[in-house]
Amino acid sequence: MGKVIVSTQMTVDGVMDRIEEWFTPDGEHEETGSFDQLFAADALLLGRKTYEGLASIWPTITDTRGFADRVNNMPKFVASRTLQEPLKWNATLIEGDLAEAVPALKQRYPGNLVSYGCGELAHYLAIHNLVDEIRFWVHPVVLGKGTRPFHSLEPPVRMRLTGTTTYRSGVALLSYQPDSR
Repeated sequence: MGKVIVSTQMTVDGVMDRIEEWFTPDGEHEETGSFDQLFAADALLLGRKTYEGLASIWPTITDTRGFADRVNNMPKFVASRTLQEPLKWNATLIEGDLAEAVPALKQRYPGNLVSYGCGELAHYLAIHNLVDEIRFWVHPVVLGKGTRPFHSLEPPVRMRLTGTTTYRSGVALLSYQPDSR
């Protein structure tokens, strides 16, 4: 059985949005880290906003390494209170209780379930002990204003650092395990 991994790109000051202004697209962190993370996953677990954002651009992206093919062809499960079936981009709406659906997906897929972004869905997963690991890909830039992880949602998400990886690009990967004290 795989893990549920929340994975988000962010600036040093914790900004996750306006990614086109600060994201470091080239470097070892993308060539190995992101690539390995994606290919260890069997499916994506997405919130509505992340699904809509990714589905609007990824179907048109191609590359020579197979990253885009992997993203576009793998199953996606979307948590939303407003979307309705049918969804596009090889996606299925999660029906019923999310706290029951996620463990069922973990049983169904032996590889990891990767959840990109760190908003309402990530917060719900973390406070309900459904996340095995949270990965913050910290890019070497300070942006100032923007959306931050978990969007100031309550209660706080406590975490325990389980690993760090630094890349030549200056990106640091911080891996945490939610701590459900």
